[in-house]
Amino acid sequence: MPVRSRPDLPPGEVFVTRQVHFSASHRLCNPRKSAVWNQREYGDCANARGHGHNYVLEVTVAGVPNPETGYLLNLRTLKAILGREIVEPCDHRHLNEDVAFLVGIVPTTENLAIAFWRRVAPHIKTGRLHQLRLYETPRNFADYFGP
Repeated sequence: MPVRSRPDLPPGEVFVTRQVHFSASHRLCNPRKSAVWNQREYGDCANARGHGHNYVLEVTVAGVPNPETGYLLNLRTLKAILGREIVEPCDHRHLNEDVAFLVGIVPTTENLAIAFWRRVAPHIKTGRLHQLRLYETPRNFADYFGP
């Protein structure tokens, strides 16, 4: 006999978040603009050799838990998606040069959040992708809630 949701618990969505970490370098540079423009806009972040960060990515999925498992989504599944789609291609890489899905993108935190959403969203089969938060530093981060 399947386990049923407790009738005394109100229905509603829950939000489940998984956090992953990776280290990568990048250079902020718009190739359509001059070196002077890039230096003015991005400062030290436009350094030709790039610079690095220890990124923290938080991905939140929203939905109603399955009454049989109690899970909205098994976090092992979400961990595997994030590992395959984000961490493996980006960890210890130069984001401008080594990551195929970032070619042509100025790798600001904002643009990375959008690009990562596009990589992760098609793989969320239970619930819906609600939020992606990318920390570039402990004090600088971007939130993206989808298109």
